Amino acid sequence: MFDHVVFGVSDYAASKTFFLKSLEPLGMVIVQEGEKGIELSADGKVSLCLYQTEEKPARLHLAFVAENRQQVDAFHRAALEVGASDNGGPGLRPHYHANYYAAFVIGPDGHNVEVVCHKPEG
Repeated sequence: MFDHVVFGVSDYAASKTFFLKSLEPLGMVIVQEGEKGIELSADGKVSLCLYQTEEKPARLHLAFVAENRQQVDAFHRAALEVGASDNGGPGLRPHYHANYYAAFVIGPDGHNVEVVCHKPEG
């Protein structure tokens, strides 16, 4: 398990809007924001940090845990509303395991962002 993930983005405002809105269903909120960027967290322990950069970072695959399938669905809707591209709508991915329910989008910098629930429905 990680403590935090930090990466640069090419459009800070667009990325801030994207991650705040699309991860809101998971409870992600701004923990702090300053000249070094923004830190988001849902539990105050694990955080996602973004900062403006001119460097072209390699594309990432970021996967966030959802407590239920409704959070996965809400993430997908919210991400598309703020301009993300669909990269796999909400649904079961039984080739991973029987209860792997996930959705994927491509964010502002081309990162593949996933939200997954490993629990059975109900």
